[in-house]
Amino acid sequence: MIYVVIGFLWLSVCLYVILGGADFGAGIVELMTKKKNRKHTEKIMYESIAPVWEANHMWLIIAIVILFVGFPEIYTTLSTYLHIPLVLMLVGIIARGTAFTFRHYDAVEDRWQIIYTQIFYYASLLTPFFLGLIAAATVSKSINPDANNFLDLYVFSWLNWFGVAVGLFTVSLCAYLASIFSLRETSDRLELELMIRKSHQTMLFVVITGLLVFLAAYLSGIPLTKWIFSKYLGVMAISFATVALGLILRAMHKKKLLPVRALAGFQIIMILVAATYQHNPDIILLGNGHHLSLLEHIASPKTISALGWALVLGSLFILPFLFYLMISFTKASNK
Repeated sequence: MIYVVIGFLWLSVCLYVILGGADFGAGIVELMTKKKNRKHTEKIMYESIAPVWEANHMWLIIAIVILFVGFPEIYTTLSTYLHIPLVLMLVGIIARGTAFTFRHYDAVEDRWQIIYTQIFYYASLLTPFFLGLIAAATVSKSINPDANNFLDLYVFSWLNWFGVAVGLFTVSLCAYLASIFSLRETSDRLELELMIRKSHQTMLFVVITGLLVFLAAYLSGIPLTKWIFSKYLGVMAISFATVALGLILRAMHKKKLLPVRALAGFQIIMILVAATYQHNPDIILLGNGHHLSLLEHIASPKTISALGWALVLGSLFILPFLFYLMISFTKASNK
């Protein structure tokens, strides 16, 4: 049953990065758009994320619950040594959701609309940045429980050049997902051309920040290149992601946009596989030479069994209705 629980944890993280990332990217894409085109971009982004944006945070909640119940030592380590970026990320989620709601549904249109928009922009930018910092800290061995001062324990455990690079890469991925996902929400040729240009720009940002991650890893002594390219699975994952990028470019060129969302989601999965498979099931690499494993640092067998069955049975109820919700809104937006 432990593999069922790990599978659901992996699925939750993947879906949150893909769907939640596309939502965060909506604000980033708007922020990166010239002021003369922002109204068009805002309309496209709103139609793209408005129907189901609240549901996407369900995947983050599921991942947190799985860690809390099934892997309490891992949960405690994350929430202790990374409590600062975690709190900032959660504040960003709340601020972004609140601003998104009020800027569209506030009964009075006044200068507060500008404030809501700015909060939406920068919360969308900073939230995935902190998510990237947290992800980088788990594998960079920067968390050292043996450190004896506050800065080393709770600040430099996540604030370093590799973490910043991964944070920027995460921001770029979110903007890329949002621009790709919004292609099918355009209503005329001009809007489509605008979002295709944004997609090309965000692709370039992903490549640049991805190279920055490798550079920061090299300077920080993190064997990221070895992790990804030393075995066939990593090479295959990167190859598949590159092929998917080529297929997306071809689809955009021919204006055949049906498969672009699936291809973009597939790319993210391949990137996550390439970045994590080498040290799997070790989910946290610590600076004192130890590690925390999804197979070793687990709750009691009875707890894991109960959690696994709860996830399986819950998914039978939740997932069909969630996908029906997404399909229903997709059909409504295409009318």
